[in-house]
Amino acid sequence: MSPAPSFVSLPDLASRPAGGAVLWANDDLFAEKENLIKPGPAEHRPATFGHKGQVYDGWETRRRRGVTADSHDSAIVRLGAPAIIRGVVVDTSWFTGNYPPEIAVRAAFVEGYPTPEELADKTEWTTIVARQPIQGDTANPLPVDSPRRWTHVRLDIYPDGGVARLRVHGEGLLDPRFTELPLDLAALANGGRITACSNMFYSSPNNLLLPGTARTMGEGWETSRRRDAGNDWVQVRLAGHGVLTAAELDTTYFLGNSPGSATLTGRDGDGDWFDLLPRVDLQPDTVHRFLLDEARPATEARLDIHPDGGMARLRLFGRLTDDGLRRVTEAWAASAG
Repeated sequence: MSPAPSFVSLPDLASRPAGGAVLWANDDLFAEKENLIKPGPAEHRPATFGHKGQVYDGWETRRRRGVTADSHDSAIVRLGAPAIIRGVVVDTSWFTGNYPPEIAVRAAFVEGYPTPEELADKTEWTTIVARQPIQGDTANPLPVDSPRRWTHVRLDIYPDGGVARLRVHGEGLLDPRFTELPLDLAALANGGRITACSNMFYSSPNNLLLPGTARTMGEGWETSRRRDAGNDWVQVRLAGHGVLTAAELDTTYFLGNSPGSATLTGRDGDGDWFDLLPRVDLQPDTVHRFLLDEARPATEARLDIHPDGGMARLRLFGRLTDDGLRRVTEAWAASAG
């Protein structure tokens, strides 16, 4: 047995626990594209048939007809962080008579939060693994020689078939624009709390302020479906009087039920609400990060989602004012035994 290539010791930045997401595939009739980035090895239970055939723990497309030399299916994965990619593993475990004979991998660096359609049709892709044969029921390791940073990879399979897992091993890069992120003033652990909410039909808005990342859709906040012209919202009492400088709106695991857009406003005490973040479009299953320019301090923030849907987490980063720090210090001292 050949030794594993050195790049596999690097983190898999496409995996779900690392923040990766499968954003698009042109076809996944037989097995869901989201299986590509599950953290564990693929499993197989023979003779387990669903409505569409044998159930596979991977991504599987239908059989193509009228195949030409360039016919292929594709899936696009967003990495958990911008990264220099050192190698990929195209794992075809349990796919024996239905694996793709050849594959290629392309990559792109894309700013912001493009739609799946923009990624599929309007993005310029660079080949990082040239088209080549692979083996079935095998973890196929493929080194990458590129010094550039990438945010997305596109797996092309020729002409069709199934892939159990796609691993993208590399080194994450810190975006220097976000190196000054301060304290999360919305976090429950820091004293933030939910004070009002328009709707919590499926799950509590308190989940928005929990530590860590959500592991399922059920660990976020989800509203019922609106049938009117309004929108849903949630209000947060911040940990203290402070100036908010960045926000993180996380729709992880919300695929067909994420909000279409959102706004953030703030207020100081009982004062008027002022804009923190103008209305921005949101993408499903995505951690959105935004810098905030408003210098006015706030004690409360309100997230409005349009029109409804679900969010996994809300982070509101900022710095306490002198008055805010004084009040936090007094409250800490007063609570001593």
